[in-house]
Amino acid sequence: MSGKEASIVLEGTTRKVFRFVYRQHGPVGIHDVQRGLGLSSPSVAHYHVVKLLKAGLIREEGEGYVVDKAVFEDMIRVRKTIIPLQSAYAIFFLTALVVLVTFMRPAQLSSMYVFALFVVVVAFAVSLLEAYKVTRTIY
Repeated sequence: MSGKEASIVLEGTTRKVFRFVYRQHGPVGIHDVQRGLGLSSPSVAHYHVVKLLKAGLIREEGEGYVVDKAVFEDMIRVRKTIIPLQSAYAIFFLTALVVLVTFMRPAQLSSMYVFALFVVVVAFAVSLLEAYKVTRTIY
């Protein structure tokens, strides 16, 4: 499933169900989803779970459902939070920018220093934008 197809499926309540199943540490049943998200009935939870199953975003395991980890290839999981890998790149480039501006600042500005600043700022902006796009798709 491509990223675009996944983003079409991951909208509204289906996205909430996907996130709920992902955040659990084991298989989640239909009633767990209903109670955890405050859905009106088990059939509503079942509808969204089946939608995710058909899209290949979750799979049945034991007594419930779990997220297929392949969906999160470019993610870092910290407890129950998922962070786009691109945010790590953004932090790296932000750190490089701070080091350039504070510790490596020459007495007179050279074209090489200005170019390095430009490259690092652009790399930071691009990685931040990509992290934002991925975050919008997942959340």
